[in-house]
Amino acid sequence: MDIRIDSILPFAEGHAFGKTGPYERVKGVARGTLDPSSPQNSGIVDLDKAQRNAAGLIEYEIDIDILKPVDLARGNRVLFYEVSNRGNKLLGRLLHGVASTNPTDLNDPLTLAHAGNGLLFERGATLVWSGWDPTVPGRNANLCVRFPLALEDGRPMVRRIREEFQVGKRIATAETIALTYPAASLDKGKARLMVRTRESDARVEIPKEQWEFVNARRVWLLPQGTPLVPLAIYEFWYEATESHVTGVCFAAVRDLVSFLRHDTASPLAACLPRHAIGFGISQGGRFLRHSLSLGMNCDSHGRRVFDGVFAHTAGAGRLFANHSFAEPNRTAAQHEDRRYPEAWFPFSVATTTDPFSGATGSLLRGNGSAPLIVQTNSSSEYWQKGASLISTDPLGKTDLVMPENARAYLIAGTQHATSPPSTARGPNANQGNPQSQAPAIRALVVALEQWVVDGVPPPPSRVPSVAQGTAVDAASIRFPQAPDFTTPKGGNDITTPVDWVDPPGSPDSTLEAQAGRYATLVSAIDQDGNEVAGIRLPPVAVPLATLAGWNVYRDNPVELADRDGSLIPFARTRVERETHGDQRRSLEERYRSLADYVAQVSAYADRLVAERLLLPADAKAYVDAARAETAFAPMSIPAAAAK
Repeated sequence: MDIRIDSILPFAEGHAFGKTGPYERVKGVARGTLDPSSPQNSGIVDLDKAQRNAAGLIEYEIDIDILKPVDLARGNRVLFYEVSNRGNKLLGRLLHGVASTNPTDLNDPLTLAHAGNGLLFERGATLVWSGWDPTVPGRNANLCVRFPLALEDGRPMVRRIREEFQVGKRIATAETIALTYPAASLDKGKARLMVRTRESDARVEIPKEQWEFVNARRVWLLPQGTPLVPLAIYEFWYEATESHVTGVCFAAVRDLVSFLRHDTASPLAACLPRHAIGFGISQGGRFLRHSLSLGMNCDSHGRRVFDGVFAHTAGAGRLFANHSFAEPNRTAAQHEDRRYPEAWFPFSVATTTDPFSGATGSLLRGNGSAPLIVQTNSSSEYWQKGASLISTDPLGKTDLVMPENARAYLIAGTQHATSPPSTARGPNANQGNPQSQAPAIRALVVALEQWVVDGVPPPPSRVPSVAQGTAVDAASIRFPQAPDFTTPKGGNDITTPVDWVDPPGSPDSTLEAQAGRYATLVSAIDQDGNEVAGIRLPPVAVPLATLAGWNVYRDNPVELADRDGSLIPFARTRVERETHGDQRRSLEERYRSLADYVAQVSAYADRLVAERLLLPADAKAYVDAARAETAFAPMSIPAAAAK
C-alpha cells in the first residue's frame, strides 16, 4: 500500500487538547493491491473476476482522513478507526456530542466547534476514517472508493436482481425509483415492477404501461408525475450490470490499519501506534462483525489488526457486502429491506449450533487474531435486528457463555438513533424517543481503551437473560394502559437466509417459505413499561415517561416502524392519571418534589459512575438537566378560570 497526502491542515484552530496539544488533519488517498491467489483474500466474492495489473494483482483506491496530534509522541498511541456509515462520519455526534445535523460538519471537521466535548482528543487518540463502500456517491464531503468491477469475458457482469424502494420514512419523498446498479437493458420486457402495502401482503404487479425507465438508473410511474405511495413496498426486477467487487472493502480496511500501524512510510511513522481500536455505528458495527467472521483481523504478517472492536447498534447482523451486486446500504427491519442478506448464522462470538443446518460456529475464526470485543445495542436492535442472538442460543432457551474477550450491553429504553425532542411523529403512531445512548457509549469506549491498553476489563455484560427471566418473547409483553399509546404485536423475525433476488412469496421464487425462524428475545418490562435489563440510564431508572425502542406505523400498526422508539410521558397528577385511565403512577405519586427527583437522579448517576458505566461529566449533565426539568412546575391556570 502507498498513501498520497493531499492536504495537511490545522484542526480546531490550533486548540491544545489537554496534555496532547493541538491536532492536525491529514487527507489523502490510499492505493492498495490484493493478490487473488492469497489464502487471506480467498473469501472475497468475485475477486477472481476483477481486472489484474501486469503483476497479476488487483488494484483499488480509498479516500482517507486522519485527525492526529501534531506531536504524536504526546498522544496515547491508540489508533481509533471509525468505520464510516454510508461514507459518513458519525462519532462526532455520538462520542463528541457535536449538535449539528449538517452532515458536512461531521464529515469535514475543521473548527473547535466540530471537536465537541473533545473526548478522544483529550485522551490523545489518533482518529482515522476511510471510504469502503463503492455504492456511495460523493456528496457532503463523505468518503468514497474506487473498486474494480466484476468482469465476465472482459465485460461487466450482468445479472437479474431485485431492487426494493420506499418513500415516506427513510426517504421522505421521491418522484422516481433509484436503482443501485445501472440497467444492462432498457427493454421493459426483461423487467417487472410490483407493489404491496405490508411486508406480509401478496405482491401486485404494476402493468408495464404504467411505468417506464427514465434512464439506466431510474424508473418512474406513468403517467409522468404519478406519485409513489408512501410506505408502500415497491420491488423492481431487472437485468443489472457494473457490479463492483465490494468484498474488497474488508481487505482494504485490514491493510490500511496494518500499514498505518507498522509501515515506515505511514503518516504516523514518527511515533507508530501501539494499539488500534475499530469502532462502528449501525452499518459500521455490522461491518466489523462481518470482518471478524471473514478472518480479516489478521494481516499478511499474521499480526492482529484491531486490538479492540466496538460494534454499536449492529444487532445480530452483518453486511450485504461480500456478494455479487452487493447493496451495503440495505438495513433490514420488519417492513423495510427484510429479505436482503443481513443476519445469518453464526450470530455470536460464542460458539453455538445452528438448529436448522446443524453447523457449529462463531463469528471468531480461532486463528489467534481475536480482539477484545464490546457490542452495544439499543432496544430497537432487540425488537428489529435479533440482538438477543449475540448472547442467547438460536432457539432462545439458554444464555450463552461469552468468551472472556467479549462484553455485550443493552442500553435500555433507547431507539436506534436518538431523535431530537419533538412532538412531530411523521408516519409513526407514537412520539419519538429522545433518550440518548451516548453517555453509556462514551463510558464504554473509555472502558474498552483501558482494556486494550492497560488490561483492565470493562464492567460485566448487561443484557436480557433467560436464566434471570429478563429475556422474553416480544409477543408475550403486556404494556400498561396509557393514553395515546399504541403498542406492538411482536418483534421482527430473524429467519434462515433466503434468495434475495427471488425471496419467498415473489413470483419466481422456488421456496414457499424460509427454512426456519430463530428465537429472538427482548427485555422484560417493569410496571411503567420500561425495560428492566441492560444499562438503565437515569431517564429509565428515574423516569418521567415510558421509553421504548420500538414504534409502529400509524396507518399500519401491525408492523414496527423501522428502528424508531416511543416516548409516552407520565401524567403529572393522580387526578390526571385517573381521568385518562393511565395505569402508570403520576409524577406527584412517585416524587415528593423537584428536589426529590433531582436527588434521585444524582444518586443514581453517581452509582453508574462508580460502576464505570457513566463518565463524571455526563453524570453532572444528567443532574443539571434534572434541575431544569419543567414537568414539576405548577400547572398553569387558564386565563378564563383565573378569578
